[in-house]
Amino acid sequence: MKTNKNDVTDAEAICEALMRPTMRFAKAKNAEQQSVLMLHRARELLVRQRTMLINALRGHCAEFGITAPQGMSRARALISCIDEGDDRLPPLARRALASLVAQIKAIQAEIAGLEKELLAWHRSSEASQRLGAIPGVGVITATALVATVGDASQFRSGRQFAAFLGLVPRQSSSGGRDRLGRISKRGRRISPAFAGARLTYCPALGPVTPAAAFSLAGRIARPPADQCRAGGYGEQDGPHCLGDAQQIGSL
Repeated sequence: MKTNKNDVTDAEAICEALMRPTMRFAKAKNAEQQSVLMLHRARELLVRQRTMLINALRGHCAEFGITAPQGMSRARALISCIDEGDDRLPPLARRALASLVAQIKAIQAEIAGLEKELLAWHRSSEASQRLGAIPGVGVITATALVATVGDASQFRSGRQFAAFLGLVPRQSSSGGRDRLGRISKRGRRISPAFAGARLTYCPALGPVTPAAAFSLAGRIARPPADQCRAGGYGEQDGPHCLGDAQQIGSL
């Protein structure tokens, strides 16, 4: 057993792993995929910063008795109070909160710009549009999934694709008996993983089989000729049912 870590032992371990017959290899992403993922990472960072600013704004306003429910859309009432000069806010507090409001508006404009770039790439990508035809999948999920997965033919089954996204249950099996728990937080920390997690359960029909999850990869590799999504390209804001039993079976 080799315990010390150095370049020689690392190279030896890599060469030995390459000769294993069951070794799985990940395909390298091209420059376009990396660019789209960079848009997603930048957007997620800006969304986190916007959330921090809104929470700070809500907390400061609550000290003066001005409250608002949670959520970005509900925080607009607080922003309006600061812009219109609410009498309940002292002048010093109003100036301090005005700087937070300015940052929120600037970040919101940056997020909108990034989402326009993602929408333009979505409309130019055939694979992303095929994923967008699946109920519950919007522009954000489709573009992130196509940029992350690339060639879906590398997955032989829905289980492999689910494991790639991290949608695997925690396992505590022994003695020939399988004990599966809830979905763990293992796997790739990407936005499609959270969207895929809500697609694994249908409120009307219960748990969805791995074939439903694998349909995401199938939409990339085998586009249906007669299916298209009606409506706009907006991202869904909550869990949605995959459809009736016949629709799920067709996936």
